[in-house]
Parts: sequence; structure tokens; C-alpha cells
Amino acid sequence: MSADSPILPRGNKPGKRISIALAILVHLLLAGFLFYGVRWQTKATDVVEVELVRATAEPVAVPPAPTVELPPAPPPEPKPEPKPEPKPLPKPDIAIKDKEKPKPPPKVEPTPRVDPFRKQLEQEDKQLIQRKNLDNAAREVALKQAAQAASARSKAIADYLGRIRSKIRGNIVVPPEIKGNPEAVFDVTQLPSGEIVTVRLKRSSGHTTLDAAIERAILKSNPLPKPQQSDLFERSLELHFKPLDD
Repeated sequence: MSADSPILPRGNKPGKRISIALAILVHLLLAGFLFYGVRWQTKATDVVEVELVRATAEPVAVPPAPTVELPPAPPPEPKPEPKPEPKPLPKPDIAIKDKEKPKPPPKVEPTPRVDPFRKQLEQEDKQLIQRKNLDNAAREVALKQAAQAASARSKAIADYLGRIRSKIRGNIVVPPEIKGNPEAVFDVTQLPSGEIVTVRLKRSSGHTTLDAAIERAILKSNPLPKPQQSDLFERSLELHFKPLDD
């Protein structure tokens, strides 16, 4: 330590003293501020109350408003007459009734119970009916075909016999004494080649000379024409002849 520095006694620090002095000063300032603040608020309240009493006690005179003359109002305009509203058309009674009466809810029918045995029987019946229909249709077709075949066979046989009679008739010499148109019937037996085996008079025309002339014409026509189809061949033929037939 130097000789010039002062020696402070123990327990007396300068910072501690300053702190104590500042604290006392702050307390004094705070107490003074509170005292003057309360007093100022009390005075301000008294002045306001006095002013309110004076304002109510002494009314202020208001000057009268100047009168202003207004121009006369224009006459009212005539109101237009309202147009008559169109009368609503009466609604039909049907529409009103439809609106008034609600439609009943649709009936829900219970689902029928399916019997498998009954369903199988129905299927078998349907199949049986279809089979019968098919059989009937096939039978009709077969009958139609048979009728057509028989008609074609008859036509072919008639054509075959017509060619035989035509050949024989070309060889007949009718006797001049024959009057009218008598008919003679002969049975002729032949071979598949058309060769005549026998000729026999089955029914006479009533004229011996005409019967003999027809028999000679049959024998002269040997061999007879053959059919176009082999199944149409007839071993025994029954031939009818009239002198005036073409």
C-alpha cells in the first residue's frame, strides 16, 4: 500500500451509506406524491359538482327559429286506374280429385314357393307335347310325300298304259257294220321285255267282228312299249277299247 491512500476504518464502507441515503429519499418522494395526488383528486371532484349544479339552476335562453314560407304544394297527380286482374280458370275436377286422393301403394305379392317335383313334371309334359308335335309334323310330311309319290306313280302308270293302248289302237281296223261306240275289255299277259304271252277277251263289245279285230291289233302290236321305270312294269294288263275313242 502507498503512503498517500487514506486508511478507512473497518465496518464503514462508502457504498453502504449511499444506498441507505437513496432509500430514504425514495420513500420521502413516494409519500409526498401520494399525499398531493389524493388531495388533487378531491378538489377536482368538488369543482365538477359545482358546475353541474350551476348548469341545472340557470337555463340558457334559446332564440326562436325564423319562420320560412314554403311554396304551395303542386296538385296531386291522378292515380291510374288498376287493370282488372284475369280471373283464374277453374281447374278440372279430375285433377283436384287426383291431387286429393293419394295413390295406394302397390301390392307386393308373396313369391310363390317353387316345388321341384312339380317343376320337373311340367318340364316333362312340355317335352312330351313337343315330341308329339314333332311326330305329328313328321307324319304329315310323310303322308304328303306318300301322296305325292302315289300321284306321280299313278300318272306314270297312266302314261305307260296310254302308250300301249295308243300303239294297239293304231293297228285296229274297225268293221264298217259297227254302229255306236261299244267297249271291249281284254286281259293281256306280257314279259318284262314287252313280249305278249297271252291275250284273253274279258268282256265282249257285243260284236264278234269288233272283238276279233281288237285281238288281232293286240297281237300285231307285239312287243308292247316298256315303262320308263322298271318298278312300273305290270305282268297282267287290263285294256279297254272303244272304236270311236281317239
